[in-house]
Amino acid sequence: MRILIVGGGYVGLYTALRLQKQLKQQLTRGDIEIVIVSPDPYMTYQPFLPEAAAGSISPRHVVVPLRRVLDQCKVVIGEATEINHAKRTATLTTLATEEGGEAEQLTYDELVLAPGSISRTLPIPGLADHGIGFKSVEEAIGLRNHVIEQMDIASSTRDPAIRDAALTFVFVGGGFAGVEALGELEDMARYTARYYHNVTPEDMKWILVEASDRILPEVGEEMGRYTVTELRRRNIDVRLHTRLESCVDRVAVLSDGARFPTRTVVWTAGVKPHPILAATDLPLNGRGRLKCTPELSVEGVTHAWAAGDAAAVPDVTASEPGKETAPNAQHAVRQATTLGDNIVRSLRGEPLETYAHAYVGSVASLGLHKGVAHVYGRKLKGYPAWFMHRVYHLSRVPTFNRKARVLAEWTLSGLFKREIVSLGSLEHPRAEFELAAGGKPPADPKGSS
Repeated sequence: MRILIVGGGYVGLYTALRLQKQLKQQLTRGDIEIVIVSPDPYMTYQPFLPEAAAGSISPRHVVVPLRRVLDQCKVVIGEATEINHAKRTATLTTLATEEGGEAEQLTYDELVLAPGSISRTLPIPGLADHGIGFKSVEEAIGLRNHVIEQMDIASSTRDPAIRDAALTFVFVGGGFAGVEALGELEDMARYTARYYHNVTPEDMKWILVEASDRILPEVGEEMGRYTVTELRRRNIDVRLHTRLESCVDRVAVLSDGARFPTRTVVWTAGVKPHPILAATDLPLNGRGRLKCTPELSVEGVTHAWAAGDAAAVPDVTASEPGKETAPNAQHAVRQATTLGDNIVRSLRGEPLETYAHAYVGSVASLGLHKGVAHVYGRKLKGYPAWFMHRVYHLSRVPTFNRKARVLAEWTLSGLFKREIVSLGSLEHPRAEFELAAGGKPPADPKGSS
């Protein structure tokens, strides 16, 4: 019997861990095989991306290697491009496919769809050419390198236009990703400026653009207002009821008429369901997510399960009918445990468990020793909220190995100074050799966007 898990994120990893534990004997005997299909050989713990971008955590400690953790499972690096659940088959493209091999047809008995989500972009002129995302560890480290590189550019020119554009940083989206990324990077850049003889924190412009009337809606209206006040106190330009209309020719044009020449536009304005969901014969809701039952099975079909960003799961704890659980990490991790248990119960013919978890609140970091939180009705800000943010996410990052490494790095970062080195050349490691071998120099050798 084969259980196919599509996606190696929160739900994929935690579901496989649960199945590995519950089905240990069957896996050892070879009665059951668990196959995980993931585009990356690791799971990224996304709440740590802002700290990785700021240099507080090493990039390799933000990810969890799937093969090491899931040693009883078969990990396939690739993507599912089509799923025919009626026939129990999935079409996979792997790294070998890119080398000329054929797409693989994989049969299965039980399906877990957990591909997560992708960035939701809009047809804004220039966004595809100049925008920077913030969903992967590669993007987070690339953004860190890029910010420090812009400070290098500003420090080495006397042209005021080039200098102004280099030191202007525009973040679009006032959710967790945008606010935490901006808060951590502004904090890092403020610290880094002390090592430049002609760049000061006052020279830099940090702009947060949000289309709605508030930021961080998950932490409540009061804490959202406090966050706006805190950011503005740090000379960060927070613009509510504002949209990005264009970034052609490296000029960010906003809906309120403001224009900012800039070399940095970070897009964090929401996510949308993974395209694989539309390439299945499973039922979707109006937003393109899988219709699910409170037991995390796909509605109307058997042997198909889903959770996380890809699933529209009814919230049985909500007072109003029809409400769905929020697509966030807090629910995804807990849903994965219930999902794994329910698959085992289904195989044994036992009653399934209903997923029920009341949302307990949220925490957000706004830089070193700065944060905001709304947990169990209690509102915290400043250092207590920042400390709670670290404690909570340290408890949630998978494996003791990663917990120990992250804690060690936090301890060392408290004893020593920040690293302020840009390693943008890592994004094009062959550039130097190609030039030495007689090739043309790359148009952008350090990977700056």
